Amino acid sequence: MNIPNLITIARILLVPVTIWLLISGEYPLAFGVFIMAGLSDAADGWLARVTNTQSELGSYLDPLADKTLLVSTYAALGALHLVVPWLVIIVISRDVLIIGALLLSRFMDRPFPINPLPISKANTLLQIIYIGLVLASLSFGMPPAMILEGVAFLVAGFTLASGAAYLKAWIAHMNAAKV
Repeated sequence: MNIPNLITIARILLVPVTIWLLISGEYPLAFGVFIMAGLSDAADGWLARVTNTQSELGSYLDPLADKTLLVSTYAALGALHLVVPWLVIIVISRDVLIIGALLLSRFMDRPFPINPLPISKANTLLQIIYIGLVLASLSFGMPPAMILEGVAFLVAGFTLASGAAYLKAWIAHMNAAKV
């Protein structure tokens, strides 16, 4: 176990704390914990590269931590009617479809190597920024609703584009793997 992996595990452990704070209406605290989790996402990857401690475990833990944090937060904010339902559906559906495709390819003995695409990295960053903005709005009244709405549409576009890119790569992989 190395320090970047411990940071990633800490991010996973911050998920239930973040959700509890949201449900409890403690938005400023939820904002702070979410920002810590978001910053740890950048820190663990940077530290792993700088210290040459990238690991196979880390390559699985990092996306698991990202998805756990984002899906849980979007679901909680959607259930609390603090994020528009259509965006919650798009974000969660994309991840469910990707996980389903990965499981299906493994079940069919054609494992799909999931490598983060540039569009996917941008998508994750935008999803994190959007939730940060929503929590900032709930906590401090900033930014205005018009900015939140614009960023929501941006997140939706990137989420759909990222999902389509993964689907295209997965279909090509599954077709190439036919015997």
